[in-house]
Amino acid sequence: MTERNYDPELAEIVGLLPTIVEWGPPESMPESRAAGMAWQPTVEPRADVVREDRTVPGRVGDPDVGIRIYRPVDAPDAPMPGVFEIHGGGFVTGNLEMMDAWCDAVAADFPAVVVSVDYRLAPEDPYPAGIEDCYAALTWFAEHAAELGVDPTRIAIAGQSAGGGLAAGTALLARDRGGPALCYQLLDIPELDDRLETPSMQQFTDTPLWNRPNAIRSWSWYLGSDDAPGSDDVSYYAAPARCEDLAGLPPAFVAVMEFDPLRDEGIIYAMRLLEAGVSTELHAYPGTFHGSSLVGDAEVSKRHGRDGFGALRRALGVAS
Repeated sequence: MTERNYDPELAEIVGLLPTIVEWGPPESMPESRAAGMAWQPTVEPRADVVREDRTVPGRVGDPDVGIRIYRPVDAPDAPMPGVFEIHGGGFVTGNLEMMDAWCDAVAADFPAVVVSVDYRLAPEDPYPAGIEDCYAALTWFAEHAAELGVDPTRIAIAGQSAGGGLAAGTALLARDRGGPALCYQLLDIPELDDRLETPSMQQFTDTPLWNRPNAIRSWSWYLGSDDAPGSDDVSYYAAPARCEDLAGLPPAFVAVMEFDPLRDEGIIYAMRLLEAGVSTELHAYPGTFHGSSLVGDAEVSKRHGRDGFGALRRALGVAS
């Protein structure tokens, strides 16, 4: 592995983390996915949060979509803000449980109602399956805001990694289809560009947890073919970096990590949002890598978490 100037609180764990993810052939993905997620600890619900699993209608002709709703036990009388959360996993893995702790914290501490979506994954269900599931669940959330105790004018979308890319794509769908009027988008280390041409994507071939070889496989499976990434016919809903007109999107928070192949596409997207007149807050964290926030005790991870929560609070009009 190439020597890099990782943050001292992160450096010791770097050598223990995988670089190339061994997903195996597409037909073995269900088993690989289950094995890869086996390390994930169960996060018991907080005493001050109620979780509820439901299914909601998918796009016409598609299966129903699973969601998990997080609500504070002591909900205020006034309508609360809502946050629509999309988990990461390179479009091919991940689950609702990954974001339980984050969703619990938002629900209890803001307070807010959080809806997390269990979208279909590639390679079994390539684009547009996942993003259409996200859009269908977001639409359900907005339409049922009153039932959930949510102020429909204060619904934000949030996502991490591939979930950040899906959040950006879903915000574009909402704009273009006249769908839910989102008030904010939190794009955390987002996966946005299938062309794989940025300097950071070209340079970081052996970084922990995510790197160029993993990104190639991720986009190939998500788009349904090895030839699709970088081709002329990829939709900007799949790869939001391709969208030429970003005007009219909700204000944004974008976070990137220094030694992450996704770094530059996140920075470029944030700059283009600003150029389009979209108020955008951009944070780049030194010495970090994709997923380094898993080291939650590191000061840079704490700062990253505070920044995202702070921006979301301000956007939703929630006192700190």
